[in-house]
Amino acid sequence: MSTAPDIPRASAEALLSAKPTKRPRNMGQIIRWLVLFLGGIAMVMPIVYMISTSLKWPHEVYNINLIPDDPTLDNYAYVLEDGRFYWWFVNSMIIATITTICNLFFDSLVGYTLCKFKFPGRQIVFIAILSTLMIPTEMLVIPWYLMSQSFGWLDTYWGIMFPGLMTAFGTFLMKQFFESVPDDFIEAARIDGLNELQIWWTVAMPLVKPALAALAIFVFLGNWTAFLWPLIVTNSVDMYTIPVGLSGFGDEADVAWELIMTGAAISTIPTLVVFLIFQRFIIRGVVMAGLKG
Repeated sequence: MSTAPDIPRASAEALLSAKPTKRPRNMGQIIRWLVLFLGGIAMVMPIVYMISTSLKWPHEVYNINLIPDDPTLDNYAYVLEDGRFYWWFVNSMIIATITTICNLFFDSLVGYTLCKFKFPGRQIVFIAILSTLMIPTEMLVIPWYLMSQSFGWLDTYWGIMFPGLMTAFGTFLMKQFFESVPDDFIEAARIDGLNELQIWWTVAMPLVKPALAALAIFVFLGNWTAFLWPLIVTNSVDMYTIPVGLSGFGDEADVAWELIMTGAAISTIPTLVVFLIFQRFIIRGVVMAGLKG
């Protein structure tokens, strides 16, 4: 009977003590990480400078040091004790929330209809909706204002919200995502006796959660930071939104940048909350798409 050849003791010890060689790093990967790192710094620095300025006294505002010499929270106390800022915050929250909900409802419903229903002129309707994206917002301000004036919507929540209750971008986004929903699911639901609204709500909508999450983030941020139209359609200070109200600090306090930055820092909290809530749906959708691929 043959036996395995004996391995010398020195060779065996050398094999056991040998350490795996490190794989040399790819220079291209290092460059990519360096570019991403520098891009991240460029994106974060304005936020860091905003927070730094909010902690400075008025005479330190034009000091470019990121760390204030004498940090103070008096700016936050002043802004939070100002009753106007409270109403501006409430107005922005109401407008952004209602507009986001309406966009999720109407844009998804129209996108589903244009995607899953076959009717004459469907492509014409879709192209007509997309064509509105080529119209600058500044050209629509005058028609919007005349409409608000004729219907008595000036200086009201409805007057601020109605131009953005449905968007062409949201319709396009939802239509493209509904394309990925198999028609077999829709037909099976119809065979089970569900009506079209039930199919849209219980079958199609759960399959496009990443698109809904992305649309919610875009719409909420867009309405939260909107400035031009709320400035035009509102007259009373109590109806101002946060961007419009913060601009008033500059007029009243001789460009009090420390107060403007303080209000801006506080106003970023809801946007971060919305992003943290909906980002998991986007990440889950990307992961599932990768698994399907």
